[in-house]
Amino acid sequence: MDYHITFWNLENLFDIEHSPRRTEKLQRAIGSDVKGWGPTQLNQKLEQLNRIIIQLNDGKGPDILGVCEVENAHVLHMLIQKMGMLNRNYALVHADSDDRRGIDVAFIYDADLFSVEEENGEPKVFDHFVLRRTATRDILQVNFLTHHSQSQQRLVLIANHWPSRSGGQYESEGYRQIAGETLSYFHQRIREIHGDDTPVMAMGDFNDEPFNESLTRFAIALRSRARVVRGRIPYFLNLMWSLMDYGTASFYFGNKPNMLDQFLANENMLKSNSTIKVVPDSVSIERFPEMIKPGAYGVPVHFGGMGKKMNLNGFSDHYPISVKLREL
Repeated sequence: MDYHITFWNLENLFDIEHSPRRTEKLQRAIGSDVKGWGPTQLNQKLEQLNRIIIQLNDGKGPDILGVCEVENAHVLHMLIQKMGMLNRNYALVHADSDDRRGIDVAFIYDADLFSVEEENGEPKVFDHFVLRRTATRDILQVNFLTHHSQSQQRLVLIANHWPSRSGGQYESEGYRQIAGETLSYFHQRIREIHGDDTPVMAMGDFNDEPFNESLTRFAIALRSRARVVRGRIPYFLNLMWSLMDYGTASFYFGNKPNMLDQFLANENMLKSNSTIKVVPDSVSIERFPEMIKPGAYGVPVHFGGMGKKMNLNGFSDHYPISVKLREL
């Protein structure tokens, strides 16, 4: 059984300007940015996102879609309604974070293929707080169970949206290093609780590249498959290294490519006897023609919003990334 997993930074998928679902504190923080963001603009944004999502996985849609830069569950349920044309049983895992802009990470998943593991009637969904002086986005861990076999294999997925480079890449890198250390700590705790053979995949917009220390030193996400498989500590293999030499990227800043969106797989998704493994050479950047701005650099067509000029024919400032998993 193969599973198609996608992650996408949806670029400012916010609720409408005067949403009753927004707290007064958050309204004060972002009020001017959502000026003019009404039902028409939100609906068009959702239409544009759905236009891409329904093309994923050869037109079948993703089996699991990790997302970030969304304000609340309401806009995600609206997106799931748009995705209804795929005729799949999509469900949502979302948790509100204390991020100062109110943006969260979440998973949309096909409930016919996966369920969320429960203990004493409570879903095993965990918000791992990234500690710093100001509130930041949480790291969201979900323990999924597959439905392919009677034994229901556990698959732990972790969605990330690390602190941005605003204020300068090097001035802000300490925050992302803290996030990397947090991810690494909970990766180790997952293995201690559920066993060293637990398959774990982290994904997200890390706002750093595979070679930055937040990933290599703190999240201990490496390039060497052999070292990850044979290592005695809980390494990740960064799956994006295979795409780094092609001049493409998931994000562009000033026409410069940046591989900010990544999949990290632990050793239990790489071994020959793994029950759930990464399909070799299956990782990709999803670049459909309508998403690509004309020109030499391959920059994605932004939708904008949040104080930036809107292009109603745009999509996101990030490309989606995808990978295939195989359950034996």
